[in-house]
Amino acid sequence: MKIDKNIIKELTDYLNEFNLTEIEYTDKDTKIKVSKSNPVISNQVETIAASASVSSEKKPKTISGTEVKSPIVGTAYHAPEPGAKKFAEIGKRIKKGETVMIIEAMKTMNHIPSTADGVIKEICIEDGQPVEYGQTIIIVE
Repeated sequence: MKIDKNIIKELTDYLNEFNLTEIEYTDKDTKIKVSKSNPVISNQVETIAASASVSSEKKPKTISGTEVKSPIVGTAYHAPEPGAKKFAEIGKRIKKGETVMIIEAMKTMNHIPSTADGVIKEICIEDGQPVEYGQTIIIVE
């Protein structure tokens, strides 16, 4: 089997052009997979982890009200789509079971319900921010 170096070169160019870490090409009986490690991504993860630990350190204040916590790990979104009305806003009255946020995990959008009736006192997560299991996402009073 002879490997076409032009295909590998073209795939490598696509990796760089579109800032990808992996690309795969399949043609009949040939399958070529080109990947690279991206040290920038690991630095971004460390930065996110550092900022998350800093924000958690800033919370020594006493929390009054009911904390609505994330039941899963994923990425939190305040609205069903970009530019749409947010589910939760500070000062908004909500009922138990009403969606307060969406958390995306493995390409699945999970609607997160409020665990209590009340008024939203604080939104603890930024739109598009990664969240951990058990992390407080809003506070209802």
